[in-house]
Amino acid sequence: MSTAPARVQLRCADDWFEVCERARLTPGRGIAALLPDGRQAALFLDREGRAYAIDNRDPFTGAAVLSRGLLGSRDGRPFVASPLLKQRFDLETGRCLDDDEVSVTVHPVRIA
Repeated sequence: MSTAPARVQLRCADDWFEVCERARLTPGRGIAALLPDGRQAALFLDREGRAYAIDNRDPFTGAAVLSRGLLGSRDGRPFVASPLLKQRFDLETGRCLDDDEVSVTVHPVRIA
């Protein structure tokens, strides 16, 4: 009996959208995923195996680069730092930790 590999899914509008196999994610690194509406999401897996997804577009530059950012944590909260200007975005809320006026969309994610 074969077991199907775990799949990573993002919630888009009212449906779950399959992104990739769980095995494609490397803890501490991100990947970009094209969403059904044409936007991109940045998908991350932390070293504890928790998955996060936010918009891939850096609101400060307009570039689709957040999936290439560096993961870290501040006060126990995970963030990604943009590879361009280094602003940090909370992976749970999307809030910019360096500018309270700015945030990115958070996408619900699950591994099924």
